[in-house]
Amino acid sequence: MKKTFLKKMTTRLTAEREKIAAELGKIGKKDQNSKDGADWKATYSDVGSDTAEDAYEVDRYGTNLSIVSELEKSLRDIDKALASIEKGNYGTCKYCEEEIQEARLEARPDSSSCIKCKKTFTKEA
Repeated sequence: MKKTFLKKMTTRLTAEREKIAAELGKIGKKDQNSKDGADWKATYSDVGSDTAEDAYEVDRYGTNLSIVSELEKSLRDIDKALASIEKGNYGTCKYCEEEIQEARLEARPDSSSCIKCKKTFTKEA
């Protein structure tokens, strides 16, 4: 891959990482002692003491759990992509080891598989 393309992807991935980390910081906190691989935990916000407010807090916490999980997965994918740039193997499909098309990486910079393998893996036509 061209150095200019790799630099562009590094910039995009780094910016996206910062954005996701900021979002995570709004609804969760980093767990330095995590043993299950999850570095972020959703926070529980206390908005009041009546039953309606309690129900809202529980509902919001449940939603935040799902959001934290998805954002954390995205963060891991970005970190893997940035690490592969450093190692010099960015843009190589983890399944067939062929080069991933730049158009795919433009659309999804943290892609680790080519379109053909992704379709096979997800059983798309």
